[in-house]
Amino acid sequence: MTVLCLTIQCLALAVMMQQLARRERRGKIVSNLWGAIQVLTLVTLIIFVGNLLQIGLWAMLFVFIGEFTELTTAFYHSLVNFTTLGYGDIVMSKERRMLGALEALNGVLMIGLSTATLFAVLSQILEQAWASEDRSLRKGS
Repeated sequence: MTVLCLTIQCLALAVMMQQLARRERRGKIVSNLWGAIQVLTLVTLIIFVGNLLQIGLWAMLFVFIGEFTELTTAFYHSLVNFTTLGYGDIVMSKERRMLGALEALNGVLMIGLSTATLFAVLSQILEQAWASEDRSLRKGS
């Protein structure tokens, strides 16, 4: 399941990078506040959907192995595990509770990768904005 989640995460990041490259080629990435908001929104939504898909797969696994009978309960439990929130209001059986811990570890890694990606995109946006401002200052002097 961890390999599948990593594959999904990498695919989501690849789609995001492809979309950003396409937008940049078309000149649709503007180095101003509105452009930064659009880019960060796109990146965050792609990552968010990728994480939700992973959570759903864990939930389906839990239903498939008979840990939960309802997908909604399994999804809620999976969301709590994946995000390491850990309410503890729904607990897995003793025989399968290690899966919950493994999902939490998987979630930490995937959310960490998501955070690193957002930071890289934000760094690139700031770098472009500063370079653009620097060019404007040089033209004005």
